[in-house]
This record gives sequence, structure tokens and C-alpha cells, in this order.
Amino acid sequence: MIPINILLIEDNEGDILLTKEALLEGDILKELQVVKDGWEALLYLEKKDKYNSAITPDLILLDINLPKMNGYEVLKEIKSNSNINHIPVIMLSTSSSSNDINQCYKNQANCYITKPVDANDFSKVISLIETFWLTTAKLPVNK
Repeated sequence: MIPINILLIEDNEGDILLTKEALLEGDILKELQVVKDGWEALLYLEKKDKYNSAITPDLILLDINLPKMNGYEVLKEIKSNSNINHIPVIMLSTSSSSNDINQCYKNQANCYITKPVDANDFSKVISLIETFWLTTAKLPVNK
């Protein structure tokens, strides 16, 4: 079975660890790559510099509050690049502000999820993401 490749764009070490742990619990074979700022995310996705042999992800989990380039800017770049705009992008943020939610959907986010503060609830959300996006939904085939 070919693993599902997930790119997590997140700078918070706690959220990175919780996401990794939650994804390990699932039944689906997956590979998780992590980049910790918006600029590195674009280098990864465009396969530039040290990422020239990076695997194109099947799914992107993107935080809004990132160093160097925020999640809105990264999302805009992803969705304006014909080589990668087919990849579903799930926004994961601590914000439940309607402005943040609307801005993400305006820029073609596929989904917006507010991160729960509680670690157990956070793990449940990651599990639900896995269930829907990796089992129920059909992901596009990477070019």
C-alpha cells in the first residue's frame, strides 16, 4: 500500500508532537513531513533548495500564525500555483475569528478547523481529519 503524504506547516512544537502522535494511532499508512515557517513551506512545495527531492504531499495541514510568511500568504501562493493548487489545504488554527475563517475560505482553503486547547480533543480532531480526508474523501492524484 502506498502511504498518504501529509505536509504539516506548523511552528508550535506541542502541536507538531500532538499531530504526529494522533496520526500514528490511525490505521492508514502515512508519511508526515513538517516545516516550521511559511517560507520553508513554499520552498518545500516548489521543490527548491534543500527540498529539490521532496515528495509532493497529498494533503496539507496549515497553521495561520507562522514566522516569515503567515498561513494566509502561504495559502494564496499554493492556490495560485498550477503545479500544487490541486492539493487540499486544511487550515488548523487556534483562532475561531470569523475574519480568519472567511479570509481562509476566500483564499480557497478546503477546510478550516479551530484547534482544541485540550490535548485529547486535539487528538480527536486529527483523527476526524484522518477519517474524513484519508478514508471518506478521494484525494487528487499528484501530478
